[in-house]
Amino acid sequence: MSGSYDDSIGVEVSSDSFWEVGNYKRTVKRIDDGHRLCNDLMNCIHERARIEKVYAQQLTEWAKRWKQLVEKGPQYGTVERAWCAFMSEAEKVSELHLEVKGSLMNEDFEKIKNWQKEAFHKQMMGGFKETKEAEDGFRKAQKPWAKKLKEVEAAKKAYHAACKEEKLAISREMNSKADPALNPEQLKKLQDKVERSKQDVLKMKEKYEKSLKELDNATPQYMENMEQVFEQCQQFEEKRLRFFREVLLEVQKHLDLSNVASYKNIYRELEQNIKTADAVEDLRWFRANQGPGMSMNWPQFEEWSADLNRTLSRREKKKASDGVTLTGINQTGDQVPQLNKHSSVSVQSNTVQSVQSSYNPFEDEEDTGSTVSEKEDNKNKNVSSYEKNQSYPTDWSDEESNNPFSSTDANGDTNPFDEDTSPAMEVRVRALYDYEGQEQDELSFKAGDELTKMENEDEQGWCKGRLDNGQVGLYPANYVEPIQ
Repeated sequence: MSGSYDDSIGVEVSSDSFWEVGNYKRTVKRIDDGHRLCNDLMNCIHERARIEKVYAQQLTEWAKRWKQLVEKGPQYGTVERAWCAFMSEAEKVSELHLEVKGSLMNEDFEKIKNWQKEAFHKQMMGGFKETKEAEDGFRKAQKPWAKKLKEVEAAKKAYHAACKEEKLAISREMNSKADPALNPEQLKKLQDKVERSKQDVLKMKEKYEKSLKELDNATPQYMENMEQVFEQCQQFEEKRLRFFREVLLEVQKHLDLSNVASYKNIYRELEQNIKTADAVEDLRWFRANQGPGMSMNWPQFEEWSADLNRTLSRREKKKASDGVTLTGINQTGDQVPQLNKHSSVSVQSNTVQSVQSSYNPFEDEEDTGSTVSEKEDNKNKNVSSYEKNQSYPTDWSDEESNNPFSSTDANGDTNPFDEDTSPAMEVRVRALYDYEGQEQDELSFKAGDELTKMENEDEQGWCKGRLDNGQVGLYPANYVEPIQ
């Protein structure tokens, strides 16, 4: 018999059982689902690695910002060192989380990618070789049994039709006997019809029972062949399940920092640094360096000298040595040099009292042309604009707008801690995997599609690109490769 055979034509599926015709397709679909699950697991690990990277960067930025604030703040001594130990802890933990990110991407992600490539083989006409082999195996095993089942269904239908015709013929005969107007010849025809119907019923019943018996005889071989193909699919799925379990255990080891010796040492060292904080020692230091323990050049008797007009008294010497660091000069003429925030000029204190109130160590070079009153206004906007030997304001705030390390300074300049995000040349790239955009600003594409990369990868592992239809959006950088 030539031509293709569809084992589901003319066969009514009566249940959801695996043995019903065509219900093996769920087992075949599981192979395709295995490939998709590999992609899902890679996406899951990629997103977690991106979170680890962002967290590490935030820890580093936080440590830099607060280390500078504490060092420039009024805290001193052993408590200052204990406070700064938190920033050291953040920097070390940041490094560990970057290592976690590297392990997730370089080991776990790549391992899944390579296994998927080895386990699933794409065909030229689409689909996977493993899926087609399973489909062909089930179809071949089910074809003979499905053919006999189709014959059984046809025989059953014919038998039931004969029974219905027999019942109808008997009913007509019974009604004709009660009709006196019916002649004997017509009655004889009805009786013959009943006899033929009974013979047809017996014939159809015999055929139905015979086809059913043949189906029963073919069932054991059918079950054996189907079991054999099913076991092959089970073995393939078992490899995937065991591989997933292995990968998940490795991911767990990479994420679990509690078993990392260096991680434990970080907090052991942090605890030791905090416990070394000594209030008595700090008070003793402050007394010796800022309090009554400081040395004093007490006034002493001085003989008159002929060079008195060239000799300065002790008080005058002190005034001459007292100076301030000017951070902003209101330039009114060419004779006044421009100074930046690192320049310092020693002048007598009675000439710069109005300038001292505007001193700010965080002012930029472009602010050197501001007036003293403007400096006074700017001083109230900084989080921590003091040196350890200055008087300190009591109403400093932790608002982001007052933060000297926020993304923009008083002149609108960018944050020196931000990464450089210079635009890149447009490059044509090809998709390595399918990607379905999760947000409105993300692109969707299939493996093999070509698109244009408009910007380089950002710190979170995303690129900006443009599809050939003009749509612009974001996509994972590691899902594409440059077209050579």
